[in-house]
Amino acid sequence: MKKGQIVDYPSRNESFENWFQTPLGRTLLADQRALLDRRLASLTGARQLQVSVSHRLPLTSGTDFSQKIMTTPRCFAGIPDGVVVCDADELPFPGDSMDLVVLHHTADFSDYPHQVLREGARVLRGGGTIALIGFNPISFWGLRRLISRHHAGPWGGRFLLRRRMEDWLSLLDFQVEVSVTRLFRLPFQRNGGKASGKFSERLASYGFLPVGAYYCILAKKRVCARIPQRSQWRQKKVMGLSGTSTAGASRGCPSQNRNHPED
Repeated sequence: MKKGQIVDYPSRNESFENWFQTPLGRTLLADQRALLDRRLASLTGARQLQVSVSHRLPLTSGTDFSQKIMTTPRCFAGIPDGVVVCDADELPFPGDSMDLVVLHHTADFSDYPHQVLREGARVLRGGGTIALIGFNPISFWGLRRLISRHHAGPWGGRFLLRRRMEDWLSLLDFQVEVSVTRLFRLPFQRNGGKASGKFSERLASYGFLPVGAYYCILAKKRVCARIPQRSQWRQKKVMGLSGTSTAGASRGCPSQNRNHPED
């Protein structure tokens, strides 16, 4: 991609969705499902939302929520119940309505990745959990993306830095609880024989190295304390100050008044 070239990332969604039907794509999805099922198994609540490049890639099947909602970016015939057609950066849900929000590679394939996180934060209630999954640029997968001549499958995504995503979440008043990289397999459809398999196993044994194919960040939305309502004073008990006037101001959460960084 040439410098300054505008990329329509959402247009690459379909290619990425189809890539999950390949052996490498199935391996990636299976690892992500196993990780989230283990990390989120103890969560319960009323509503769970998964925002993904496709509704055909369900995650977190082991969670216990009364209602599970998924989004899909494209409209088609026969949309199943519980699937909503919308853009990841403009969710049609009220604020503070979800107990768990899963963002599955949505920032990787959006023209507005920071707005994707903002929307996820907006619809999540205070104390709720957000699970953010994206491709790790500091990996063999990131290297392949740089040298790849085509942009099919995952190689057309953004591959945003994990540290950058953590900073964005912090600005949105989230407390990061888990941040890991996973899947140390080389980015090829075939495993490459015993030598490649042993190399992947050896790399995986160094779990402290942040070079996995993808990252998973689990963060909790901070609960903002309400400002206590002032007592109703009688007019004769209020002392007037000459030359001044008072005006009540209602302050929201600190994150709503911060200037967020540009995407």
